[in-house]
Parts: sequence; C-alpha cells; structure tokens
Amino acid sequence: MATPDESPSAKKWLPLESNPDIMNQFLWGLGLPEEEAEFCDVYGFDDELLEMVPKPVLAVLFLFPITSESEAERMMEKDQAQQGEMKEQGEVYFLRQTVGNACGTIGLLHAVGNATSRIKLLEGSFLDRFFKSTANIDPMERAIFLEKDTELEDAHSVAATAGDTEAPNINTNVDTHFICFTCADGVLYELDGRKLQPISHGSSSPDSLLRDAVKVIQAMIQKNPESHSFNCIAFSKKMVE
Repeated sequence: MATPDESPSAKKWLPLESNPDIMNQFLWGLGLPEEEAEFCDVYGFDDELLEMVPKPVLAVLFLFPITSESEAERMMEKDQAQQGEMKEQGEVYFLRQTVGNACGTIGLLHAVGNATSRIKLLEGSFLDRFFKSTANIDPMERAIFLEKDTELEDAHSVAATAGDTEAPNINTNVDTHFICFTCADGVLYELDGRKLQPISHGSSSPDSLLRDAVKVIQAMIQKNPESHSFNCIAFSKKMVE
C-alpha cells in the first residue's frame, strides 16, 4: 500500500507478493534459521482447514483491499489515538510505515519482532541486529531506522521481483495492504504500520491466536464481500521431530 498520509516520504519500494515461499526465502536470508519458523498459506477458515495450519502459530498476516470504508475507519482510530481514547498497549513490538509499498516487509518484521522470545535468530544477522538496535526506540524512530537501511531495502527488492506475477511499476498506486496479528500479554493485537499504534482486539493466547485473528479477519472480509483481494498467511514455529 502507498505511504500513509500522516508520514509522507519520497521513498517507495516495489510491493511484496503475498507468497509464503518468497517470504520464507526473504527472512531466511536475513537471519531467521530455516529450522526455526516458516510462513504458510491459510486456505480457508473452516475448522478442518485451520487444523491443517502448522502449530504453534506465532503470527498471522492478512492482505486486504483498501477501500473508502477502511480508510474512514483508520482515520477514526487515528483521531481516537490522538485524543488518548485508545487502550494502552502491552509489550508489543510495533513500527510505523513511512516507505511506500513497504507494508509486506513491515508485516514480516512485526511477525518476527513479536516472536523473538520463541524463536532464535542467527546471532549477528541482519534481523538480530535490527531488533537489538530498535528495541528501545519508539515506533516512528523505528520507521526512520528502516527507511535509511539499505541492506533491508536491497533484500526487499530481490524478494519483490521474485514472485510469480510481474512486479508493477514502482510508482503504481497499490490498493491492497498487509497487516499482522500477534498475541502479547494475553491480548490480540492488530499491527498496521499506517496506524498510530497497535489496535487491541481483546483477550487471546498463543494457543488461540489463529482462531482469534480469523474472527477479526472474517469481520473485515464481510465489510467488502464483493472483493477477492484477500489472503491470509500464518507464521508458524517449526517443531523438532
């Protein structure tokens, strides 16, 4: 998705395809050990299909279309946050989006950044250094840190051109957007870099994360039933056999 209106930036990246194989190769190259975790498609929301998703699920990525309704809801949440009406967040890793079309990579960083207590990154790798360097700064400072990082930008560019579909012109306005759902301190959070802060969706747990996120996702889909521009991907820890 294009750059958020509250944080204009001249920088734009190619959009990342909603493809678990590409996402896995992208993160494995940045320091997520292949044996630790991986992304996989969620093929549907029926109980049988949800049971097929590898467990435990560490995060859920959701791609959805940007509409006038979703933008109006985002602006309402922005006003609530600015007026101090939003709930306090727990210990959840969150960064803002200041780079156009970077929502896919930011979604991946949200997924990994909130799972560092359950997965082990390669010491000294890009991801290890990135999360250590940004641990104690605020979401906008993290966004600026990312914006200036050429190593991540280059890795994103490789991943964005590796998909099955031809990458669009970098100046094309993309009308879909990635967000991430994660559980922190017993709460389900929606992490959207275009918003001012994480959005709480009530109580959750690591065991119920997938089903709790799916409930929110289904409600979002119902608001735009004519669209087919939806995709759901789970980030799961690999279990040692």
